[in-house]
Amino acid sequence: MKWARRLGGRGAADAAAAVVVALIVGYAIVDPPGPSSWWPTWSAWPVAAVVGFPVAVRRLWPRAMLGLSCAAGVLATVAGAVAAGVIWLSFVPTVLALYLVAATATSVGWSVAGLAACAFAAAAAVLVFYAQVFPGLAPAATPSELPPYWPIEIGAICVLLAVGWTVGTAVRWKRDTTARLVHHLAETAVADERRHIARELHDVIGHSMSLIAVKATVANHVADARPQEVRAALAVIEQTSRSTLAEIHRVLGLLRSDGDPHQADLPVPGLADLPELAAGARSAGVEVDLTVREGAALPPAVAVSVYRIVQQALTNVITHAGPTRCSVSVDIDGRAAMIEVVDDGPRHGRPPRAGHGGHGLIGMRERAKMYGGTFSAGSRLAGGFRVAARLPYDPDGTLT
Repeated sequence: MKWARRLGGRGAADAAAAVVVALIVGYAIVDPPGPSSWWPTWSAWPVAAVVGFPVAVRRLWPRAMLGLSCAAGVLATVAGAVAAGVIWLSFVPTVLALYLVAATATSVGWSVAGLAACAFAAAAAVLVFYAQVFPGLAPAATPSELPPYWPIEIGAICVLLAVGWTVGTAVRWKRDTTARLVHHLAETAVADERRHIARELHDVIGHSMSLIAVKATVANHVADARPQEVRAALAVIEQTSRSTLAEIHRVLGLLRSDGDPHQADLPVPGLADLPELAAGARSAGVEVDLTVREGAALPPAVAVSVYRIVQQALTNVITHAGPTRCSVSVDIDGRAAMIEVVDDGPRHGRPPRAGHGGHGLIGMRERAKMYGGTFSAGSRLAGGFRVAARLPYDPDGTLT
């Protein structure tokens, strides 16, 4: 049945709880601490079953079962089917249903209204019982240590209802807070991934387009006088374009991978690709002196960041200072990766085309910050520009 599938394992637990509650209520009616009900003894079990039934299906219709359990407790009390001194037991199913309403209600107003209505109805039923039914009951065979007293009954019921409502409200608040936190973390992860993709595309396209622009300019100026240089420039442009398309395909593949193992096997740049990076800068007129000292193996994630920082720094040199001379130093000591890129500034006294600022420096700084490292960039007193970064890491590749 559909309702049975909806209940699942929790339905079995609720059914067991309903049986336990019915047994306790039935036993309290049969052997109460105060005067017994004037109803026949056998009627205690049908009454207990009716009172406890809402507990079994409260998850299907929480509000309806709250009303039914409260109505069953009120009717049993007013009709005298319960015993003096244990009337509060008849409202335990109401407490359990109120807890579920408070835990699942979309608005606190619903649960507050349920709490107030149930407390008022129970208190009125107890007062009617002690005013109309209790005087006609036969005295108990043995005096009770705690004689029946309506304020105690009403107080116990109200305390139980308040506890049920408070616990249910706390559960709902915790659930809502957790859901909001998960949603916030998901949005943050998406935003971080977007920034990561944008940073990767900026580094790839910025570097490649700088090379292409320089080579296209050279080819345009010497097209008539030196056709061989034009062919060489076009060859560089072709090679750079192909490698750029491959890099863009790799980066965009991150957006489509979604756990695809074939996408996970796409190669990523690292220290081994730095010589090719330097060669590309040399073809654009920058004399690059590359020095890589690897004292220990570098984790792949750190290697990608090192490559991207060097790539962006060389892009800035090509764009703003080339042709010039530039030294690139990468030092790996097992605890941190130190990067330094220094250029001599434009030759022949030509002023730089623009400052070394923009998104490139922002991206390099973000990469260093991601590892808790440091980053600095600025003009040198002797001329030129210097970029330095330090990326600390643990030998196992985790952030420090």
